[in-house]
Amino acid sequence: MRLILMGAPGSGKGTQAEKLMDDFGCRQISTGVLLRQAIESGSELGKKVQKIMSEGLLVSDDIVLDLINNELSEIGESGFLLDGYPRNINQAKSLNDLLKNIDKPLDYSILIDVPSEILIKRLSGRRTCSLTGKTLNIYFSSENEIDECLSKGGELLQREDDNEESITKRIEVYEEQTEPMVDFYRSTGLLHTIDGQGSVDDVYIRLKKLMEL
Repeated sequence: MRLILMGAPGSGKGTQAEKLMDDFGCRQISTGVLLRQAIESGSELGKKVQKIMSEGLLVSDDIVLDLINNELSEIGESGFLLDGYPRNINQAKSLNDLLKNIDKPLDYSILIDVPSEILIKRLSGRRTCSLTGKTLNIYFSSENEIDECLSKGGELLQREDDNEESITKRIEVYEEQTEPMVDFYRSTGLLHTIDGQGSVDDVYIRLKKLMEL
């Protein structure tokens, strides 16, 4: 399988990607990982990436695409899953051209759709138990799970950026960048949308059914 998973922060995209990789052996291609590997390799390209990032600048789309091309050249029939890329319409078009040139076109571009109000609750309600490190949610976790932490003297800790104002802004930025991408993949006939509400297993069943796995 060769696919892109798209979804807003809190949509569960990362969790579903992990399940697909574990069950079907497709390689995850993460641009963040590729950039770190390039720097660690000490190659000329890696040195260029390190210089750009050390200056606090964004690595150009062309360089990222080169790294993805190098990674794709090593991938066989197990396929790949793109994580966090493309992020905008220009990257989507460039990636599409690359995949055509190397004869590894996408099978699917899948959007995990979750209403904004649910995304906000998933992220703003996220807490970590100070004792166990377990991730809980004040809106969706059971009372027993929350009491299990609190009754033992634990605290429910919240990340600084998990406040409603910050989360709303992140979702707005995502929607602005992704809407043109969604239209692009719809025009190519590759776009599929699944309902991202419900349990992790419920969403995974929908995902596998869509891809006839």
